[in-house]
Amino acid sequence: MFPIPGQTSIPFTPFPIQQPEVPHQLHELPPPQPTVPRADFISPARPNHGTDGKPILLRANHFQVRIPKGVIHHYDIAITPDKCPRRVNREIVETMVTAYSQKIFNGQKPVFDGRKNLYSRDPLPIGRDRVELEVTLPGEGKDRVFKVAIKWCAQVSLFALEEALEGRVRPIPTDVTNALDVIMRHLPSLTYTPVGRSFFPHQKSVRPSHWKMMLNIDVSATAFYKAQPVIEFMCEVLDIKDVHEQKRPLTDSQRVKFTKEIKGTYGLKVEITHCGTMRRKYRVCNVTRRPAQTQSFPLQLESGQTVECTVARYFLERYKMKLQYPHLPCLQVGQEQKHTYLPLEVCNIVGGQRCIKKLTDMQTSTMIKATARSAPDREKEINNLVQKADFNKDPYLQTFGISVSYQMTEVRGRVLPPPRIEYGGRIKSAAVPNQGVWDMRGKQFYSGMEIKVWAIACFAPQRTVREDALRNFTQQLQRISNDAGMPILGQPCFCKYATGPDQVEPMFRYLKNTYQGLQLIVVVLPGKTPVYAEVKRVGDILFGLATQCVQAKNVNKTTPQTLSNLCLKINVKLGGINNILLPSIRPAVFREPVIFLGADVTHPPAGDASKPSIAAVVGSMDAHPSRYSATVRVQQHRQEIIQELSSMVRELLIQFYKATRFKPTRIIFYRDGVSEGQFQQVLYHELRAVREACMKLEIGYQPGITFIVVQKRHHTRLFCADRKDQIGRSGNIPAGTTVDVGITHPTEFDFYLCSHAGIQVKYEIIGEFHGIESFHI
Repeated sequence: MFPIPGQTSIPFTPFPIQQPEVPHQLHELPPPQPTVPRADFISPARPNHGTDGKPILLRANHFQVRIPKGVIHHYDIAITPDKCPRRVNREIVETMVTAYSQKIFNGQKPVFDGRKNLYSRDPLPIGRDRVELEVTLPGEGKDRVFKVAIKWCAQVSLFALEEALEGRVRPIPTDVTNALDVIMRHLPSLTYTPVGRSFFPHQKSVRPSHWKMMLNIDVSATAFYKAQPVIEFMCEVLDIKDVHEQKRPLTDSQRVKFTKEIKGTYGLKVEITHCGTMRRKYRVCNVTRRPAQTQSFPLQLESGQTVECTVARYFLERYKMKLQYPHLPCLQVGQEQKHTYLPLEVCNIVGGQRCIKKLTDMQTSTMIKATARSAPDREKEINNLVQKADFNKDPYLQTFGISVSYQMTEVRGRVLPPPRIEYGGRIKSAAVPNQGVWDMRGKQFYSGMEIKVWAIACFAPQRTVREDALRNFTQQLQRISNDAGMPILGQPCFCKYATGPDQVEPMFRYLKNTYQGLQLIVVVLPGKTPVYAEVKRVGDILFGLATQCVQAKNVNKTTPQTLSNLCLKINVKLGGINNILLPSIRPAVFREPVIFLGADVTHPPAGDASKPSIAAVVGSMDAHPSRYSATVRVQQHRQEIIQELSSMVRELLIQFYKATRFKPTRIIFYRDGVSEGQFQQVLYHELRAVREACMKLEIGYQPGITFIVVQKRHHTRLFCADRKDQIGRSGNIPAGTTVDVGITHPTEFDFYLCSHAGIQVKYEIIGEFHGIESFHI
């Protein structure tokens, strides 16, 4: 065990180091030869099932799938011209199957993934030959002709899946699960709006489980553009109550804002309304600077002569249509060089288009309110979806001999006892969490910092936050912090008003140079503002000053809860320890030096094609663990694999050694943000990078590494089978509920844990775990 202040440490002999008298001078060795072979990693087998905790009966949104024996036939599809959307590809293949039903498909109903993979229950009469078929789709104006090449690819054995589910072989054959996924998704992909793995309004996927396959069905929500006239869309974007109020052309700022919304990343699709039943669709590429009455384009006359004609005049002469809003701009559609312009009033937004841009705070709030539901309501909605889907009447499932249970799977879970939390002060009190939360009243930080030199910078206007409000906030903060064991002594050395982000750096430079030993700057913000980012840049990066931001509304109206939360943040930022796990109940893994690492990659919002991704790794720096250090790298746009993980881990290992005088004998690595399809890639590159980081520090240094993937965005939902077990108004499962049977992998080491009420996280150990018992993990 690491030395803990106030405790006797268990003797532990650290690994010999090259220069023990100078702990920070660990030599970096030349990069070692890769010790991890280039082969597929197989996730470790589950060592055992957990037994701790109070039993609880649950229902999971997994529905048993009954699969026949035999084989499925896999064919490769190539469509020319290519690069069509999946929706069009599906339409092409459906038309092909209908047209060649008897000649090629023998009346079968094959399934298609929208790209290249087609599956049939029985072999097609083409053998191993490559067959090319011609398919005609009726178009708007003229038909479109495609060529589809079909070639046998492989047989997919359902027997291999059965063996894997029974635990006789590992791993689960992905070719079978992929085929089953396509079969289950084929009909919904033709009738619903597919986005990724979801079909709005629901999501589903096929998953392996103990002795059986499961269909996971959940409610999904995303933002779509409303089908409406473009004029109405413009009014909503520009906050115009009535279009008739807009008598003048749009200002430059209005036009830019409107262009940004309707053009977006790929351009919204619009359909025309002035050609009767022919509602041709176009994609917006721009919004014109000039209004329809002056926007011109080259018009070729019947004589062959080309003249310049305005959009308004063209519509009057060609369609006998006088524009109502000739002062508004036009949409430029199709390719920019073709000069195709449409007045706003003859265009409608096409429905079913997903909004991929980042939503505003108001839009996000509205969406949360619209989609929030209690656990029982969600369970009822999922059951209704299953009944409505009526899988056993799906002609494609019938063709393949697949049936689905309409009842949710019952699983046995366990509610783990909550860990006891130790606080400090004269009487070291303990807290026992209740449903993931606990009360800190009457308790003091385990190790509270004393603040002697501190400052306040108020970036909210003085009319919004008056001096007496700042004074009252200061007094209340000091009272709460003293009660928590983090005394803030005296008045702030500096208390000034400021305005924009440009004042942050000079103010902080003045504070750093003027006040020796400045420990903290409390920054008051007037809501969402760029000042926040500048405060963190200047404070954290430029000058190394601890900052704590607080909203103006919380200064004007202080509450003990808000002030207590501020103290929790401040104490940790200054190096204090808020609380620790009670030493007597800590898992056996803490008996030796262990470092916990957490890694994630943050990507730019959907639609952004240029901003880099940010990789971050956080590591524990003491034995509790309660202190953490972080390291960050910028990497290639939307790259999920952490490119510089080796140097990042090495950096944290050195910091750990400086802080504890021990080198960890075990590394527990939590990796967030990885989808199941990336497990192999992440494990190969990142586990290897962690190993290399260790070997670069010292030859032969090979601590045990436990690699755990944390998945928050899975679609498994657990519900209490007995209403008495439901917690609160939301009816969620209790905090501490864990499930490692029934719906988990038949052989691999995974489990679900609800650490807080309602937040169900899936953990999968995909790397080494070196004999740690499952209940300890």
